[in-house]
This record gives sequence, C-alpha cells and structure tokens, in this order.
Amino acid sequence: MRIGELARRTGATTRALRYYEQRGLLTSVRSGNGYRDYDPSSVTLVRNIRTLLAAGLTSDDLRHFDGCLSRDLSNEPTCEGVVELYEQRLSAVEERIAALAELRTRLRHQLEELRSPSSDGIARPEFSSQVR
Repeated sequence: MRIGELARRTGATTRALRYYEQRGLLTSVRSGNGYRDYDPSSVTLVRNIRTLLAAGLTSDDLRHFDGCLSRDLSNEPTCEGVVELYEQRLSAVEERIAALAELRTRLRHQLEELRSPSSDGIARPEFSSQVR
C-alpha cells in the first residue's frame, strides 16, 4: 500500500509516516517510480506508534519496543520492558509537576509580598510591565 493509503487507514499524516521511517520505526520498499510501498502489517505498527507517542513516550523510547510494535498492543499490551519504561516516564513527569508546584508557591509568596503594604514604612519598588 502507498503512503497515502497508510495515512488514511491509520489517521496519521504522510509527514508523520515519513518521520517514523526516518527514525527507524517504520520501513517501506521503494517501487520503480520511487513511491513508498508499505506492508499491510504497517497499519498495526503505525497505530501502535501513534498510541504510544500520545501516551507521552518519545520516538527514542519506542526503540525499546522493537519486537512489540508490530503486535496488536490493544489486545496484547505487555512487552518486555514496557512497564519499566512507563514507570520511568511517569516518575519524570511527577518530578516536573513537583518542581512546577514549588515554583508556583514561590511566585505566589513573592507576589503577596509585593502586593502587601510595607509594615516598616519603606515603599516597595513597582515593577514595570514593559520589557527592557
């Protein structure tokens, strides 16, 4: 099947399919006229790639799924190393959330200080909204 048909059957763009191929996640055979031809099993492969990318994994992460991507992961989701990879990604996301929550707390505190009248009689500086 050609790239346009694969795109229609999977909901991916042709640009995404070329990217997956560039990253080594998808393969095609070039016909005599230079068109990409894909095996019918590529439909399952691309659907899995899209599902895993939407879950927050990266194209580099997907290389860990080597033999699993061609299987129907919606019915057979467990592949070696997948759980550990998801745990690593989840841990990284939780660390970022914690760092952002801490930053939010500091910003709120500083904003409260800037908005509150000075108890020592010293005027607080006003910050200009203009970029210098």
